[in-house]
Amino acid sequence: MKTISEAALERVPAGATIGLGSGRAAMAFVKALGERVRAGLAVRGVPTSRATQEAALLEGIPLTTPDEAGELAVTFDGADEVDPNLDMIKGWGAALVREKIVAAMSRELVILVGAEKLVTTLGERGKLPVEVVPFGLTLVARRLDAMGIQGVVRTDGEALLVTDNGNHILDCAVPLLQQPAELERRLLDIPGVVGTGLFLGMAHTVLIQRDGEVEVRSRQAKSPGGR
Repeated sequence: MKTISEAALERVPAGATIGLGSGRAAMAFVKALGERVRAGLAVRGVPTSRATQEAALLEGIPLTTPDEAGELAVTFDGADEVDPNLDMIKGWGAALVREKIVAAMSRELVILVGAEKLVTTLGERGKLPVEVVPFGLTLVARRLDAMGIQGVVRTDGEALLVTDNGNHILDCAVPLLQQPAELERRLLDIPGVVGTGLFLGMAHTVLIQRDGEVEVRSRQAKSPGGR
């Protein structure tokens, strides 16, 4: 049996600086990477969340910052939806903005998912996270309502969830997205919106766990942050 973490490890260049994503699949990769690091693999990581940072430090993985790292060789991350074009929805774990920044720094973005995350059309799971600065939360909610989109503020217990950037998340109830790029443009035009969970044209390779096998879907590599 081969796991997506094992398949991802085969894509880690020795001596490289890589991005470390967030979420369950990415955390499993961090744990597997830690074993390789302790066995002698030289690598540095740029974490996409505080949770990932803490997990990587526990595993003994050397870390650096985006300012110090410059361009990254590759980033390994998860996703909440992946369509046939390798476009994605991310952010159910609330790290979408940092994940997008680190992905844009990378020459390659490798996504690790189970087969249940595959969709025919983005929006099938009905939720698109949008990160919003606290001062603009009411305005953004009103603008979403005017667009026919219900945005529910994500909570952490009884309090509003606060992202690693000090912002809040509006979980938008969305239908099937026939024009995701147009929706992203409209959302980003709203003052107060920091970023959306739409990751369009960013993934180069998707590793899919199917029982004991790993399916690989790829497209031609492009420049960092390219579309």
